[in-house]
Amino acid sequence: MPEYSLTLFSAGCDAGVVSHCAKVAEVAARYTGESVDPDLVYAGAMLHDIGRSKTHSIEHAGKGAKICRRLDLSEEIVNIVGRHTGAGLTEDESVLLGLPPISAMPETLEEKIVAHADNLVKSSREVTIYHRMMQIADLPARSKRNIWRLSIEVELLAE
Repeated sequence: MPEYSLTLFSAGCDAGVVSHCAKVAEVAARYTGESVDPDLVYAGAMLHDIGRSKTHSIEHAGKGAKICRRLDLSEEIVNIVGRHTGAGLTEDESVLLGLPPISAMPETLEEKIVAHADNLVKSSREVTIYHRMMQIADLPARSKRNIWRLSIEVELLAE
């Protein structure tokens, strides 16, 4: 598998972001079965936070997708990076957050796996979905419900 740590460092990510991405890739690997492309999940998990080289705000996913496009990576990787935040963002949620008016909801299994794995990693430490739900207690009910539903859907893929 390609070494994406170098790509992250070259983009300007710090060691903490690279460590986080490696842990997300490790967690995501548990959910790759025969209906999922494991190389795509690995690439998406390793690169999902490349936008943190520019900002640590909610904008990092969109900025990361743009970086991946500039690096001429596949549209599948671009989509994983752009749709990994929480359980994704609807067009309405994006607008309310001051982001471009686009839907950034994960659609493919690979996109959902990376989003879920990211929810299970804080810094470079794995946490439970219950821990994550406690951390996001102040989010709107709809966002929490989406994260919980994503968790249930992806956990059914666990090997």
